[in-house]
Parts: sequence; structure tokens; C-alpha cells
Amino acid sequence: MASDTPAEEAPIGGLSIPDDAADEEAAAIAVAVAAHLRDCEAAAAAAADDEEADWRGDRWGFAGRLESVRGRRARVPETVPSDPWTAAGRLDRF
Repeated sequence: MASDTPAEEAPIGGLSIPDDAADEEAAAIAVAVAAHLRDCEAAAAAAADDEEADWRGDRWGFAGRLESVRGRRARVPETVPSDPWTAAGRLDRF
């Protein structure tokens, strides 16, 4: 698909700075986009760390929350998914 814009001026992710933007506006847009991209990278890195995190420590905290909600203790197996929403959906099995 051909584009009217040269490759070096092509917008990133569909974002572009308007031609009639003042220098201050262009700088503010650039800073906001850079901050957003940095936040996305940090969130992706944190998600990768969370996937690698051990469920063993969180499992005990999850068991404590179960006890406070249900009023009785339940042993949370190691095979339970580490995602709290998925684990909560399997409460009837504990």
C-alpha cells in the first residue's frame, strides 16, 4: 500500500503532529507520547516479571482472603492458576 508520506515522516502508530501546531504544542505532544510509550514498556516488563513470579507466596495470601470471605480455611493447591480471577472461579474445588 502506497503512502503520500515519506518513510522517515510516517506517523508512529497512527500518531502525527499537526502541521499547524506551535513549537510548544509539538513539544507537549512529543512528551506525552514518549511518556505513554515509556509507561507501556514498563507495564510490559512488569507483566513479564509477574508471569515469572512464584505462586507459592501469593497462594498463602489468597488462602487468607478466602478464609476471611468464606469464614473457613481452605487449602489452595499449587496447581491452581496464579491469576486471582481464575483461581476465584475454582473456589468450589478447594
